[in-house]
Amino acid sequence: MSEVTVTQFADTLKIPVEKLLTQLGEAGISVAGADAVISDDAKQDLLTYLRRTHGHDESTATAAAPRKITLNRRTSTEIKVGAGQGRAKTVTVEVRRKRTYVNRDVLEGEARKQQEEIERLKAEEQARAEQERQREQLEHERLQREKDEAEAEARKKKAEEDALRVSEQATAQETEKTRVRIEEETRKRDVEARQRREAIGKREVRREVVDVLTSAPEEDVPDDKATLFGRQELHVAADASGRRKKKKTRRRTVAVSAESSRHGFERPTAPVVREVAVPETIKVGELAQRLAVKSTDVIRSLMKLGVMATINQAIDQDTATLVVEEFGHTAKPVKVEDLEDSLKPVDADAGEKKPRPPVVTVMGHVDHGKTSLLDYIRRTKVASGEAGGITQHIGAYHVETDKGLITFLDTPGHAAFTSMRARGAKVTDIIVLVVAADDGVMPQTEEAIVHARAAGVPIVVAVNKIDKSDADLDRVRQELVAKEVVPEEWGGDTMFVNVSAKTGQGMDDLLNAILLQAEVLELTAATDGRAAGVVIESSLEKGRGAVATVLVTRGRLRLGDALLAGHEYGRVRAMTNELGMPVTEAGPSQPVSVLGLSGTPNAGDEVQVLEDERKARELAQFRLSRTRDVKLAQQQATKLEDVFSQLDASQSKSLQLLIKADVQGSAEALSDAMKKLSHDEVQVKVISTGVGGLSASDVTLAAASKAIIIAFNVRADGAGREAIKETGVDVRYYSIIYQAIDDVRAAITGMLSPVIREQIVGLAEVRDVFKSPKFGDIAGCLVVDGYVRRNNPIRVLRNNAVIYEGELESLRRFKDDVNEVRSGTECGIGVRNYNDVKPGDQIECYERITVERTA
Repeated sequence: MSEVTVTQFADTLKIPVEKLLTQLGEAGISVAGADAVISDDAKQDLLTYLRRTHGHDESTATAAAPRKITLNRRTSTEIKVGAGQGRAKTVTVEVRRKRTYVNRDVLEGEARKQQEEIERLKAEEQARAEQERQREQLEHERLQREKDEAEAEARKKKAEEDALRVSEQATAQETEKTRVRIEEETRKRDVEARQRREAIGKREVRREVVDVLTSAPEEDVPDDKATLFGRQELHVAADASGRRKKKKTRRRTVAVSAESSRHGFERPTAPVVREVAVPETIKVGELAQRLAVKSTDVIRSLMKLGVMATINQAIDQDTATLVVEEFGHTAKPVKVEDLEDSLKPVDADAGEKKPRPPVVTVMGHVDHGKTSLLDYIRRTKVASGEAGGITQHIGAYHVETDKGLITFLDTPGHAAFTSMRARGAKVTDIIVLVVAADDGVMPQTEEAIVHARAAGVPIVVAVNKIDKSDADLDRVRQELVAKEVVPEEWGGDTMFVNVSAKTGQGMDDLLNAILLQAEVLELTAATDGRAAGVVIESSLEKGRGAVATVLVTRGRLRLGDALLAGHEYGRVRAMTNELGMPVTEAGPSQPVSVLGLSGTPNAGDEVQVLEDERKARELAQFRLSRTRDVKLAQQQATKLEDVFSQLDASQSKSLQLLIKADVQGSAEALSDAMKKLSHDEVQVKVISTGVGGLSASDVTLAAASKAIIIAFNVRADGAGREAIKETGVDVRYYSIIYQAIDDVRAAITGMLSPVIREQIVGLAEVRDVFKSPKFGDIAGCLVVDGYVRRNNPIRVLRNNAVIYEGELESLRRFKDDVNEVRSGTECGIGVRNYNDVKPGDQIECYERITVERTA
């Protein structure tokens, strides 16, 4: 190694010489001066000192030691070379040296770390392989265990099926043996009975002969039911034993009177023949009770007819009739219509008829002020309580006015509530048709007129909103006259009253018109006796159960009465009026809310009070079974009629809906409105409608049917919310009916397939045809209209007739390929797979446009 001075070392380190001398002195390294030579050991000592003074210990220095150190050295020397003509030239020669020192400890550490990393990766790979092997082994064991369990289950099932088959065979054999034994016993009994009758007949003949020989003349014998020989007829039961013990008697030769010759026992009682009522279906046990026989006897009789039934199974009417006749009784078929006829009121039971308040239904178009009009009369704020300011239920109110008592029914005006308005027209006496003076006759106004005429109910027209500046009373009258509703001042029979629900103008005139019409109708009803009525609305309320709003039409409804409403029954537990106050009884034309029914009846069902709850339950079950049978028959008929339409079921779409509402009327209106939204391509199917909150069973049904739940003014309970989270069923909550209808209509629109329309975008005339070795015939054309685009389909026309339809092979302008050629420009067109283009032909270019459809 060459010697390095202090000055050269300072130059290498890029520090002043004085500073290097100071650091060497502090490190305890003695040097003579700047020109003194510094050894490698001195350099190492200086490096150790500097590290220690800067906070680095030996271990840290070793750890932070660089992998390699590169030293650059530069030495300069001067040499003299000859330059010619005896002169010398001095040349400076600089020698640069670069040396790199590698730290072996660092390299060894890195090699050791790499080896350790390789060993760690190998260990992890082995552990992973071991885990995978164990997992595969566990999976294999699980599959083997499941296979063993499945085989065991299959063997068990097969053993059960074998046992069941053996049991059925044994049962069939036992049944056959029982039938044969019963037939044998019956045959034996018939033979024995015939033998007993013959023996008894022979003994009677012998005794009569003896009596004739030893008794008085024939005229002394009574002639009531006498036999040929003067004795009374002997009646013996068919199953009585004819065997008697023989007694040794001495033959008497003395005369015996006719009275003493009679038997000592009376005639046995004749069999009782009953008239048994047989409904459409009846259980075996109940039939045995009506026949006053044991259930086993009825089952034995059914077995003779080839019917295997248990005591709790039901049989049809025809089979039950055969069983009744076999037991010697008379069968009387009973139908549900007979029970319905028994519920008709009897005039003698109805009581005295007295005048009753009129039932007035307020009808009209939506937002014409029906509820506000009634609100002014009742002095309440009903309109503000309805969602969206529109009425969505039938409100029944018993109002005491200065003019007398009036029962008002407020019907919805929205188009979806057609059935509600029809129901309101059927149970009413007078219809108040509300027409806005600024709006005139609207669709629901016309519909209300149709319902009123169908029900034969008189109309009182209330022209509302006369306080508005744009009110036109004459226009309203003219539009109503066009609908054959003629006012009295124009020679008709309909009373017109101008009113304002906002200011109260004309309200007294409207009440007077209603009461005047009621006096003309002479409305009366029986105030005593069993009550009858109509269900206006029904709902399912939490804590109260099924609540039905009932309008009493006759009689008096009291607490505790056995009530029948459609296919629901129960006993009146509580009654409240429209204000929520409890009442104990309700008379004609009075609406009340009734609690205590078994379920929510349908709006419009007739309500009847019966003698007891048992009869009400029986008739309700009859009605329910008949309704179920009708539904099943309709479903079966639908399946038979739609056999061919179901062939294209894969191409059609359907929207499944499950509707839950707060009241029965809203659920019915929603169901009808949704079904009317059905399209030829998208069918709206309402799989279920109900009243009350969403339950877990509703969510499960919707999930199984892939249906959307429409919740109208109801919410899901705790179990229902959990089921919604688990199944992910789409639930839509609404409080206004037309919002629900609009959303479903939008969903149907999105499901409709778009319409593909063709639009002609250009026309080119063929001027000449050229041959091309690459594309075949090339038509030299002039675009006369629109444009011709390469990617658009084309048609080739000859004499205005389509002779080919396809696409372009090439489109060129001069020698350049182009994507589009505009009108008035010449171009060359190559038609793909067609080489019969001739001059004079036309090439029509068109494009297909996708148009979204609306429901």
